[in-house]
Amino acid sequence: MASPIIDAVAVTSRDIGRTVAFYRRLGFEFPDFGPQDRHLEAIAAPGAVRLMIDTHELAAELNGAEPVPANHAQFALLYDSPAEMDAAVAALADAGETVVTAPFDAFWGQRYATVADPDGYRVDLFAAL
Repeated sequence: MASPIIDAVAVTSRDIGRTVAFYRRLGFEFPDFGPQDRHLEAIAAPGAVRLMIDTHELAAELNGAEPVPANHAQFALLYDSPAEMDAAVAALADAGETVVTAPFDAFWGQRYATVADPDGYRVDLFAAL
């Protein structure tokens, strides 16, 4: 039996437009969407892990319970350089988004930060030092 692979990561959103804007600031691209859309996927290269965004209501319907964002990172984003990661964090901060842990040089050899999306999902950002 083949080992499973991570194909997609999903978050929920109470405001799709704001959530898409947040993830665009981190470098994701999305197709055009409208107010009727309840599920979106970032444009990804073939074989890459996909980022999916579902409305809060859709997630509740699918799961039979209200979604509750975790208080720890759900996924981590690797950047090419510490400067690129710092710029992503700065763009979020400038837009009024929440920076949970400001960028720092971690003892394990990475530039590291944690941000929270508009619904409270934590996202780690990192780059090799």
